[in-house]
Amino acid sequence: MDTPTQPLSSKLTKFLINRNFGLLWIGQTISIVGDFFFDTTLVLWITIVLARNQVWLPLAVSGVALAASVPSLLVGPLAGVFVDRWEKRHTMLWMDASRAILVLLLLITTGLLPLPFGINSYLPVAWRLGCIYVAVVLQTCCAQFFDPARMTMIADIVPDTERARGMSMNTIAYNIGLLVAPALAAPLFLSFGVVWAILIDALSFIISFGCILLIQVPQITHSVNQKGKSNYFREFVSGLHFFRENRVLIVLLVAGIFFNLGTGAFNALYLLFVLNDAHTPVELAGLFTSSYGVAVILGSMVAVVLAKRIGEGRLFWLALMVWGILLLLFAHMTNFLAALFLNCMLGFSNAGINVVVGPLLMRFTHREYMGRVSAIFSPVIQAAQFFSIIVAGFLASTLLKGLHTSIYEVKVGPIDTIFTGAGLLAILAGTYASIALHGVDMNPHKT
Repeated sequence: MDTPTQPLSSKLTKFLINRNFGLLWIGQTISIVGDFFFDTTLVLWITIVLARNQVWLPLAVSGVALAASVPSLLVGPLAGVFVDRWEKRHTMLWMDASRAILVLLLLITTGLLPLPFGINSYLPVAWRLGCIYVAVVLQTCCAQFFDPARMTMIADIVPDTERARGMSMNTIAYNIGLLVAPALAAPLFLSFGVVWAILIDALSFIISFGCILLIQVPQITHSVNQKGKSNYFREFVSGLHFFRENRVLIVLLVAGIFFNLGTGAFNALYLLFVLNDAHTPVELAGLFTSSYGVAVILGSMVAVVLAKRIGEGRLFWLALMVWGILLLLFAHMTNFLAALFLNCMLGFSNAGINVVVGPLLMRFTHREYMGRVSAIFSPVIQAAQFFSIIVAGFLASTLLKGLHTSIYEVKVGPIDTIFTGAGLLAILAGTYASIALHGVDMNPHKT
């Protein structure tokens, strides 16, 4: 007997969870690729053109990272109140439009697009660098409003049972951008120059704008009516109080801090480790970054299945523990292939953490507080990573620099010692989460 086949459009919609999320995901995937492409090109532009052969080149390049980091720490916590007040779709549209304009303005402010009468023909390098930093700062400020609004919209348009899959797809999109865009940025920059990279990034925001515009907003996504006169300070404190009184949110935050104190050190020093300790040929060192990203993509798919079988809460603390144990093993690898295998396993387990945090935040956060909760959670996690990077670099170059010994025939050096500490922090995070979440109903809305 013949069975009716589903139309291709129906299958695609089912794969993308639903039409609204599909549009959001497509727009965000393109935007993420554009962002990574733009970020890589900025570094190449500064390195090869603007600051070439200058003694202050490292400072100029690090300025881009600093410009992208500071707003997330300073503006992020303050943006949540406004995100909770404003209509989410309109907020996202305004932020995408603003970012597209900011990127395009770089063509004029840096002299890439000549103005009549040669107004911007002979701009000093300092001015051009300043314009780049300002554009990056303002773009990052826009992201502090866009991202919490997007999180709220995902909670509105994706059923609770499908949110792990939604986060999995977001993780996949991020890692696709991380793998594809930097690889393409260098040859395109050398062939066509920086103008095309700016146009591609601006176009990615325009496409994202169009996708969001096509989303059919459910009635619930309209802003909650504010009764009485709005008071920013009172609303901000109310968000802090809600967060403090929510057991699951506190557990996610504390465990996330411990985990990211470890991942910051790992991200900062892994390249030195694979070259020196794992004896990896220089030409193969890039395999560790790409394999980690591929492993996260594959792990994200598996994590969706595991989350449905054992629950997001249990997968959260299990993934933390497994990541920590794997890092303890990785820290003492002296063989390239063994280190590469464990590196893939680290990415695989990291996916389990990425996939479940978002759904748990959505499930245990009242909609009217989603912006403020996101604005507390994300900057604190980022601050933990930045602190870890600074401390790891300091320890490796000063206090632990001369550490070269062995314990029970296991060689001990500065970087593997730091990685051991990072692994123990992840295990501590998982242990704490397993104890703190014991007895908590992880599906409070189910009857």
